[in-house]
Amino acid sequence: MKAAVVVFPGSNCDHDTYHVLKHVLGAETRFLWHGDRDCRGFDLIVLPGGFSYGDYLRTGAIARFSPVMEGVRAFAAQGGFVLGICNGFQILQEAGLLPGAMLRNRGLKFICRHVHIRVERAVPFSRAYAAGDVLRIPIAHNEGNFYAPPEDIDRLERNGQVLFRYCSPAGELTDQWNPNGSLHNIAGVMNEGQNVMGMMPHPERASESSLGSEDGKRLFLSLLEAVKDRAGAR
Repeated sequence: MKAAVVVFPGSNCDHDTYHVLKHVLGAETRFLWHGDRDCRGFDLIVLPGGFSYGDYLRTGAIARFSPVMEGVRAFAAQGGFVLGICNGFQILQEAGLLPGAMLRNRGLKFICRHVHIRVERAVPFSRAYAAGDVLRIPIAHNEGNFYAPPEDIDRLERNGQVLFRYCSPAGELTDQWNPNGSLHNIAGVMNEGQNVMGMMPHPERASESSLGSEDGKRLFLSLLEAVKDRAGAR
């Protein structure tokens, strides 16, 4: 698998993501500067967490205009896998590649701690998990409160586009275990084509036992297997 990690001014999880892809999983990986337009030749593009352009205006609002996003849009339109983590998720929403918007956390405070999320279905991003698996993965955000109009939420649910939900350690979907107020406890969603996914928790921070959890590692392994299958089908 050839993976690219996009670097925006203000990205601060780019090296974490690069480390997991290249050194933990052994995938061919390179950084892709926000001024680059050419995204050809990759199997996966990751938009990492951070504070792109200082989160001025609102999260992801300026990054969506970066030249690299032209290439990301074309790459996604051709079926390439795109993963947005935290700020990367917010950028994909601003770019119109994923639905919804992120509001301030309902407590109006930055949250940085481990949470539990439930895997809702098996798709290319989650094939190494089973539906119903509960993962322990950290979050670190101020604007992680997923919102969409009721008709859009209904469409997401009907189409099976919700991939991860905040839950209790036992997998229960209750407001008590919803850290930021996200509608329907949504922690991660996909586009209709299931090749673009955004999630607020940080799987790259839960990919080695020394970090306290390896639950996020299987997400990247899922993508490795999906890319291999796609290459074999071709």
